[in-house]
Amino acid sequence: MNPVRISDKLAVAGQPAPEAFRQLKTDGFTAVINNRPNGEDALQPGSAAEKSAADDAGLDYSFIPVAGPQITEADVRAFQEAVAAAPGPVFAHCGSGTRSLTLHAIGEVLDGRMKPEDVGPFGQRFALNLTMAEQWLARRGRQRAVVRGFFDARTSSVQYVVSDPVTLKCAIIDPVLDFDEKSGSTATWNADAILAHVADEGLTVQWILDTHPHADHFSAAPYLQGKTGAPMAIGEHVRDVQQLWATTYNWPTLASEGRFWDHLFTDGEVFEIGALEAQVLFSPGHTLASITYLIGDAVFVHDTLFMPDSGTARADFPGGNAKQLWQSIQTILELPDETRVFTGHDYQPGGRHPRWESTVAEQKRLNTHIADKTEDSFVNLREARDRTLPMPKLILPALQVNIRGGRLPAPEDNGRSYLKIPLDAFSGTVW
Repeated sequence: MNPVRISDKLAVAGQPAPEAFRQLKTDGFTAVINNRPNGEDALQPGSAAEKSAADDAGLDYSFIPVAGPQITEADVRAFQEAVAAAPGPVFAHCGSGTRSLTLHAIGEVLDGRMKPEDVGPFGQRFALNLTMAEQWLARRGRQRAVVRGFFDARTSSVQYVVSDPVTLKCAIIDPVLDFDEKSGSTATWNADAILAHVADEGLTVQWILDTHPHADHFSAAPYLQGKTGAPMAIGEHVRDVQQLWATTYNWPTLASEGRFWDHLFTDGEVFEIGALEAQVLFSPGHTLASITYLIGDAVFVHDTLFMPDSGTARADFPGGNAKQLWQSIQTILELPDETRVFTGHDYQPGGRHPRWESTVAEQKRLNTHIADKTEDSFVNLREARDRTLPMPKLILPALQVNIRGGRLPAPEDNGRSYLKIPLDAFSGTVW
């Protein structure tokens, strides 16, 4: 095991045995970070066994599995947060310690405490090869769009700020308005964190974009528009969703209530974020109105694809269709293999940390619902799985808000807004 001390707070090493965790505690460590994906070799104990050993030893435990070529900024930030949250020294491990030190070194460069050219020599000081970190930083320097993801643990949603590094113009994609269904309370913590990032980076918001009317969170687009003055936009097929759900809510006046977005995108429409070219791809299947944003070398797919270990989104909502979902996915997978894919949700399978970035090549090779599947086998898999899923807990309140562009219901004569929940609107649903 032989941990290599990187700083007073961090040591990295190869795979420890579970019985070594008590010694780690005796040696003064307060937390373990496991950067090794399960199943890399037959002898590794795996995350569940490590967590049990850490709990028994009184150590904090974080599971942040990474494979070298698939490291993302979300992985780096999760590693930094786990180290910062520990009350004392942290023991981070993978197979050899290299990936753990790679995450640390990338974070040091991103935060300006180290220069890219110093990464190689830094690794040599500890007899660890940081070529992966050097390659990651070189790739990032060539990317045309700067993407920052914001994960909302309450809804497992990912929100994005995507910016042009030359003009510092940006777009906000799929922002979340905080809502507590137990108390009926709303808040703007997510949106305010996005605004703080925009201010810290000196960005100007040019667009506020939604991929579709969401069924699991309220959109914060109107709040952000009030703060920034930027136009709100969504795909033109939102009209079809409005018509469908207006019937569910017995809401015949919806069509006459006015425009809720400043712009409705058509399939193939091109627009700009600073000097970045952006294009809209119509991506039905999850909903009637789902669209994908291709911005520079990054594509924002929200519920069409999840991370490769999580598969794809459901297609059983009103207006959803598994066959259409397959076809929309194929359009996305026709993009260049190196295109970065950013998803709108992550449900952390196996208890791993939240992740939201992959590539087209990784999706084609590794996605559990797509790799080695035909259209028929995908449709059968998707429809069988969807029959087992309960409706999202916020679908009825969220759609009432989001088909109106994220606007809360108008206050009644007592000054308070009320949500309208249709009873028994869906037959045969899973409880």
